[in-house]
This record gives sequence, structure tokens and C-alpha cells, in this order.
Amino acid sequence: MAEKILVIDDDPHIVMIVSTLLKHHGYEVVSAYSAEEGLRQAYLTHPDLVILDIMMPSMDGWEVCRRLRELADMPIIFLTAKGDIRDVVKGLEMGADDYLVKPFDNHELVARVKAHLRRAPSMTPTEELVFDAGQFVINFNRREVTVRGKRVELTPKEFDLLACLVKNAGRVLSRHDLVVQAWGEQYSDAVDSLKPYIHYLRRKLEKDPAHPQWIITSRGVGYRFAGTREG
Repeated sequence: MAEKILVIDDDPHIVMIVSTLLKHHGYEVVSAYSAEEGLRQAYLTHPDLVILDIMMPSMDGWEVCRRLRELADMPIIFLTAKGDIRDVVKGLEMGADDYLVKPFDNHELVARVKAHLRRAPSMTPTEELVFDAGQFVINFNRREVTVRGKRVELTPKEFDLLACLVKNAGRVLSRHDLVVQAWGEQYSDAVDSLKPYIHYLRRKLEKDPAHPQWIITSRGVGYRFAGTREG
């Protein structure tokens, strides 16, 4: 199976060049044209390596790198026009594995990708997370949720929303970030539709939806998943 590389850059021309180059060398490529869509694709597709721009609107590459590091330990290569040595140092300190300045040499980019994939440990993406002594179990591959030993039926949009909360367990997500990461950039103006879905999830998951133990409101900000992860 071809190794999967996620390319995150708000410049479609750069994404096209890098994607074409990597596909030519046998890699599977997932493209994202914004930071939010890049994070969502990382959650959904579990790439083996990420190529990441820094200067993007709404959320910069530094923050994307930090969030990716909370998700998994895949190699991250910054590909950016910011060539100052202080930016290079900052990128490496933020958790990136490499830093390449635009304009880049195609052969060098491919060589660095190959080198980092060789060094990266063979990882199986987390298929299942268990919380609160098995009271809450979510399997991402099968898209199944089990609560207190019983399977809970969720719609695709409900599952995507819950999966985003669970993968960020303990961290408050703003309403905008939650909608975009769960459902995609095209839903960025649909924040008002979030509240009913939170209501539906609580009805299906919580013992007492009026006093939830898992899906907690951070008033004026957003929501967080409050379960205690096992293992």
C-alpha cells in the first residue's frame, strides 16, 4: 500500500506541484487548502507524513503543527517562504522534523520525504479509544460508538462531530473550529446548526442530557469531551 502524504497549503499552485511530484514517485496524496481542512484530513485519513505551509489565513502553520503533534507522531515538514533562521529554529522547536524554504528543488523535497518515512516508526493509527473504564468506546474505522455496553446509532454528521470532540478530549474547541474540523470548510458559516447536533448527541449518549458528563459546554467559547481515556 502506498504511503500517504498530506499536503496543507493555501496556494493551489503549490499544492498541485507538490501533489503531482509525490504521486509521480508512488505516494498517495491528500490535499488541503486551509489549516482547518488540513487538520480535518489528518483526523480522518491518518497520513504517514505531512507537508505544511506556515503563512495561511485564519490559522498559521505553527498552530497546525502543534495540533498535529497532539494527534500523532508522524513526520512533519514545513515547506514555506519564511527562510529566516529564527523561523527555522521555531519550526523545529514546535515539533516539525524538517524545514524546506520555497522555492524548493523537487529532488531535494522527494529525498527528504523518503528519508523521514524511512526513519518514522511503523505506526498503526488508533482505531479505537476507550474512556471511563469502558463506559464509552469509539471505533473510528467501523464508525461505531458503544456506551455502557450498548451500541449507539449515530448519523454520519453526528459521528464526525463526536469523533472530532473525542480526538481532542480535554481541550475546548471553539464552535467554528469544531464545525470546520468535523464537517469541512464548506460548513464554516453553519455554526448555528451546531447546537441542535450537540443536543442530539447528548440525548443519545448521556445518562442525563441536562447534566452531561462527556459533552461539556464551555460557555461563550465552545465544547469539550470530558471523558478519562483508558490505556
